[in-house]
Amino acid sequence: MRYETRAERARLKGVKALISLAILVASPALLVAGAPIRRRYLRYIYRDEAPQIHDKERGQVSAHYFVVAHPLLEWLCWPTEAFAHLIERRG
Repeated sequence: MRYETRAERARLKGVKALISLAILVASPALLVAGAPIRRRYLRYIYRDEAPQIHDKERGQVSAHYFVVAHPLLEWLCWPTEAFAHLIERRG
């Protein structure tokens, strides 16, 4: 996907930086309760009436796409995801 103007590229970099900052601020909560938070967020994004997070026809990408695909979010939610899977297998 190409962003033609300098302003579009700067806005995209700004959104990515703010998402990283928001994830770092929320990191204590994500380490403690990351699995339920992430599941609710994904349900909210992929609900039926929600707009697409990646629209190739229009050439638009939602900020939600960068949140879902951010490796730091996945890494911070991993401990509670593993714990939830352990509980589901045993119970």
